[in-house]
Amino acid sequence: MTLLRIDATIQGPASASAALADLVLDEFRTVRPDVPVVNRHLAIDPLPSDAWANAIHGSFTPEEQRTAAQVEALALAAGLADELQAADVVVLALPFYNFGVSQHAKTWFDLVLAGAPHGTRLLEGKQVVLVTTRGGAYGEGTPREGWDHNTDYLRRILVDVWGADLTLVEREFTMVGVNPALDEFTELAALLKKEAEEAAVVAGRELATR
Repeated sequence: MTLLRIDATIQGPASASAALADLVLDEFRTVRPDVPVVNRHLAIDPLPSDAWANAIHGSFTPEEQRTAAQVEALALAAGLADELQAADVVVLALPFYNFGVSQHAKTWFDLVLAGAPHGTRLLEGKQVVLVTTRGGAYGEGTPREGWDHNTDYLRRILVDVWGADLTLVEREFTMVGVNPALDEFTELAALLKKEAEEAAVVAGRELATR
């Protein structure tokens, strides 16, 4: 059994998404200390921005005519797809940036999709915990309702395309305490943080025992 953890935060030790993913992993390891964990940090070690285009063009180019860049990109895409498919359980810590999926995560998704045969259910029936965080509030009735173009995209790929058994752990208002304009939401933000942390602990336990 292997657990694959993917991070995409640019916030370093201040990351809310990484902190929640740490809780998931801590609880998982308490139950399953023997399981190896493979870590990939897409912001610290970003994938090449031109790799997806080279992989796509290379896939339509006869093998003997491919450029070195295309060969390298196709190998990278296949390796990422194999890494994901080989994992038994997956934890994804993918924060919401600029109303959508971070560029680092999007490059990873594009390359994994390019690296497996079309329609491959890379996560069929596998347990996946998705941690996502948002600096503000985007739920029903808020001024920015409908501006979250991150969570639904992730759910579509992970569940509808790849077949994951998905558990979502999410936290909003992570910018409270950082942006003074949000100070009036301090009490609510603390409650949301507590609820997200509790959900992360439960998700880690279930990941280890189901």
